Amino acid sequence: MDANKELDFLIKSELDTDLKRIAEKVVARERITFEEGVMLYERGELNYLGVLANYIRERKHGNRTYFNRNFHIEPTNVCVYDCKFCSYSRLIKQRDEGWEMDVEGMMDVVRRYDNEAVTEVHITGGVVPKQNLEFYADFFKKCKAHRPELHIKGLTPVEYYYIFKKAKLSHYEGMKYLKECGLDSMPGGGAEIFHPEVREKIAHDKCTAEQWLDIHTQAHALGMNTNATMLYGHIEEYWHRVDHMERLRQLQDKTGGFQTFIPLKFRNKDNQMSDIPEVSVIEDLKNYAIARIYLDNFDHIKAYWAMISRETAQLSLAYGVNDIDGTLDDTTKIYSMAGAEEQTPAMSTQQLVELIKNVGRHPIERDTLYNVVTDYKDFVFEEDKSKRYYALPVVN
Repeated sequence: MDANKELDFLIKSELDTDLKRIAEKVVARERITFEEGVMLYERGELNYLGVLANYIRERKHGNRTYFNRNFHIEPTNVCVYDCKFCSYSRLIKQRDEGWEMDVEGMMDVVRRYDNEAVTEVHITGGVVPKQNLEFYADFFKKCKAHRPELHIKGLTPVEYYYIFKKAKLSHYEGMKYLKECGLDSMPGGGAEIFHPEVREKIAHDKCTAEQWLDIHTQAHALGMNTNATMLYGHIEEYWHRVDHMERLRQLQDKTGGFQTFIPLKFRNKDNQMSDIPEVSVIEDLKNYAIARIYLDNFDHIKAYWAMISRETAQLSLAYGVNDIDGTLDDTTKIYSMAGAEEQTPAMSTQQLVELIKNVGRHPIERDTLYNVVTDYKDFVFEEDKSKRYYALPVVN
């Protein structure tokens, strides 16, 4: 049954009045309210949510499912902040357990991919004083000089807030300067949960929700695209999640600069919140679906396959998700140190394409801005003598 027929069947079934009204709103492309968002969490069954989310996903993207070829640079895991949920960072006093790269070390990572068809370098990590404004300006300039076409998606508002404050620059001035140095876009990390009654408990010393949102606002004003995240499945309540998405939805109405929303699952390995049990895969899928329904002005919903497992990522493609991130090439320690399902997070392009095709979706390699790099719908893979994979069109 296709998405339209499934939704029509759902509306005609024995739903309670409130849930039927939400389904009718989805068909009519009407925005659901804050209260209805909470209701979806409290009363929406998984099948109901999946039908609505998949209908929206297919209305926007059909079967198209995106991924990219990227690698990560994590300049440091030492951090001045003490986020209770973080398994990755080491406080300054524990810096002997961490690493701190210099600019040349970061460039060594970039050079490692000189002969690879990657399109993006994703840069984020901890916050330390010596990795300041000029440190990143120098790296961005050198990276662009070395490989101009490589898209630099760098740092989060948590890092920028600290850097700009130290440099005595406004958020706009700081973002403008780093854009001129080669920064292309910004990832969505550091959002966690916006509401202060949760944020104060899990990340009391990092930038506030208002500061996080303002740095994205300034990036959008400069013509930069950014992403947004939400850390779910810990001490927050359902209405905190909806409050978080509502703030993002309101900013997106004003700027239109967000590309993708990425729900991030709380993992309880080796952190100060390890006593809190992780939520189930069913809760993961419900959360993806509700995000797709609520964030009507976001084009894309992404699932990080490395964080939730390849199998759950496949399932998520029926619950509103249309992007499963990139190849990663085992360049990130964030997922494995947090106890993610994938302890060696790397997939070849062929593996990603097959993962998507195996659930009946249409794989497309994109660049950071969702321009099509390669459409793999009618491609098959063959193996050459060097054991690297390349794609050939199907001959009918």
